[in-house]
Amino acid sequence: MDTGMEVFIFLAYAAGLLIIFLLAKFFAFSGKIILKIVVNSICGGVILIVINLIGAGFGVHLPLNLITGFGVGTLGIPGIVLLYLVS
Repeated sequence: MDTGMEVFIFLAYAAGLLIIFLLAKFFAFSGKIILKIVVNSICGGVILIVINLIGAGFGVHLPLNLITGFGVGTLGIPGIVLLYLVS
């Protein structure tokens, strides 16, 4: 093997490692965002269930589905108020 070929092989390995590193970084970052959205949506669903249990005596009912859970999980208290105003 000549020196030019060895340098080319070294650069190919370095480029492969860089690509693997960047992909791992990208998927780790995306996973954190997705996990945060899922956790917030579950918390929003729990809040909606509690509001429906407490509000049943007052005639307050907010629907519980994926959209409302996501909205309340993402926006928090303003999401609850917005959902109440819309429905």
